[in-house]
Amino acid sequence: MFSTKPDFNASLAWGLTEEDRQTLLETARAAIRFGLVNKHMLPVDARGYPRTLQQEAATFVTLYRHGQLRGCIGTVVPVRPLIEDVAINAYHAAFDDPRFPPLRLEEFDAVRISISVLSPLMPMEFASEDDLLRQIRPGTEGLLLEYGSHRGILLPIVWKALPDRDLFWRQLKLKAGLPPDFWSPNLRVYRFTTERIVEPGADAD
Repeated sequence: MFSTKPDFNASLAWGLTEEDRQTLLETARAAIRFGLVNKHMLPVDARGYPRTLQQEAATFVTLYRHGQLRGCIGTVVPVRPLIEDVAINAYHAAFDDPRFPPLRLEEFDAVRISISVLSPLMPMEFASEDDLLRQIRPGTEGLLLEYGSHRGILLPIVWKALPDRDLFWRQLKLKAGLPPDFWSPNLRVYRFTTERIVEPGADAD
């Protein structure tokens, strides 16, 4: 389930072409448009797509409107083909993110889409919180935190808003529903990289 290969490069691993990236963006947008009209998910059959898009992969789909977050939903481990995961997460980001009301038709044209394809999760080993903090690589990796029923994830793009290592780590704990100063030797932490695919006008531009 987990890879321990260091310095994993998602782009090289998935071997996505420019055409593949465009197809993923078009599929995400089509899934949202279909949901607005039909009130359910766009059916996608991975068998009709290139092998690169049939690979099982975990993705996050993030929506922005006028530069502001408008929804973000994803998976952390591969459970289905890449093209299907993007379509499903795009639908849920538009209509099921509990932080936002469902996307409205009049918002659709202003929405910009960002897709993050995750590398396999790499479990981190640490002797203390200070040891863990020293291993975190700002600007490069995202982190997944698990503790009992608590789970939180921050994608690498979040470093743009939280460039400080300590702030990033405290925000991750808050995201998991834990106090920002919480510590336990039983914390499980995984790191990962992403390949980001963005529409013009999304946050990366």
